[in-house]
Order: sequence, then structure tokens, then C-alpha cells
Amino acid sequence: MKTRCKFAAMISASLLVIGAGLIVSQKVSAAGEGKITGTIKLDGTPPHQKPIDMSKEPSCQAKHAGHPITTETVVSANGALQYVVVYLSEGLSGAAANAVPSEQPEFNQTGCQYVPHVIALDVGQSFKVVNSDQTSHNIHPQPKPGAGNQEWNKSQPPGTPPFVVKWNSEEVAVPVKCNIHPWMHGYMAVVKGPYAVSGENGSFTIDGVPPGSYTVSAWQELYGTQTQKITVAAGKPTTADFTFKAK
Repeated sequence: MKTRCKFAAMISASLLVIGAGLIVSQKVSAAGEGKITGTIKLDGTPPHQKPIDMSKEPSCQAKHAGHPITTETVVSANGALQYVVVYLSEGLSGAAANAVPSEQPEFNQTGCQYVPHVIALDVGQSFKVVNSDQTSHNIHPQPKPGAGNQEWNKSQPPGTPPFVVKWNSEEVAVPVKCNIHPWMHGYMAVVKGPYAVSGENGSFTIDGVPPGSYTVSAWQELYGTQTQKITVAAGKPTTADFTFKAK
């Protein structure tokens, strides 16, 4: 009986040690990830953005009363550049390259605009398409033929629930339009691995980057793509700033 008790105690102690080792390993793994931070700037005067006439859709026009709405091809204030997709275009491999985030971002149709104007997604990542307007929309992404993504065109009347979709292949970026409201334009950038989209102040942060050497790409719908070579160290931030020249 004593021998059995001693054996059981030894097994329990061993399991505790193994469990503690797993916890430490998880913590080390999390702490070992780095991140990339930076700012996207525009050198020069941004091009004039054309005002949008929504008079044919009064419910949307009412949402913008008091402040004019313009196109969003280049959104820049005080030298900062918004809606630039930043991602790892080379160097990511293994589980990190194939991991699919569980988060479901929203691509919202509100005020007869796409919010956000540019959304970034991982290959295979589910996202919600939402209609917050009191009018119907016909969302129509147009991926390149042969790129591995299937074109679709889906009507979404007011009051209907969001629908969930995903993309199967990398593509930077898929243009989106509304067949009902011709001024509505946006983009869906499909990448593999961690990504970010620059905010109003031009800044971005890519979290969860394993240590290693990478090519970082920054894509903007008018100015195209810039790249940088960087090295990410464990548990430390790495900086990657980009400046686009105004046309």
C-alpha cells in the first residue's frame, strides 16, 4: 500500500513539473515574439479629393450633413498617410505563416461608404460584411482572374444580418465596389501572417512577429508598394518607416 502511495505521489509530482514546464514554455514563447512599429508619411501636397454627390441617396446624404464627403484615394493630414497596408512579404515561414487569426474584422457599409476604406485580412480569415444603412447595397469585390480568389457579387438589403466570408489566396489588393452606388470604392488586402493598416496619424504596429529577418512591404492604392529589409529581435520592437512621394 505504501509503495502504491509513493508511486502515485511520484506521478503527481512529475505531472506538476511537466505542467509547470509547459506554462514556462508558453510564457517564453509569448515573450519571445517581437513587433514592428512605424509611421507612413507623404512627402508633398496630397492630390485633391473630389467631393461625392449623394443627393440620389437621401438617407446617406443625411448622415453626412454639415461635412462634405470626398473620395479616399489618398487620405493625408499633416504629412501622415492613412490606409496603408503593412505586412511581411518575405521571411515568414512555418506555423507563423499559416496561422489564421480568430478575430473577425468588420467591413461596414455606412453612409454609403466603406468603413474602413481599406481592410487587411489573412488568407482564410473570416470577416463580416455589414450594412448599417437604410438602403440596399450590392457589394462586389473584383479579384484578379487566376489569382486564386473567386469574384462574388452579393446584395445586402437594409436590416439584414451581416454575412461572413473569407479569401483563399494572397492578393494585395482586391478592389471593392457597389453596383448600386457608383461612388463607393474600397480595398481588401489579403496577406499571409501578421499585418497592420496605418491610422489617421500614419502610425502602425504589427504584433506577434517571430524573431528573424524579413522584407516588410507597405502598399497604398495610388502610390503602389515600398519594401524594407528588417531584423526582428525577441521581445523587442523594430522600426520600419515609409515615405511616399506625392504625385
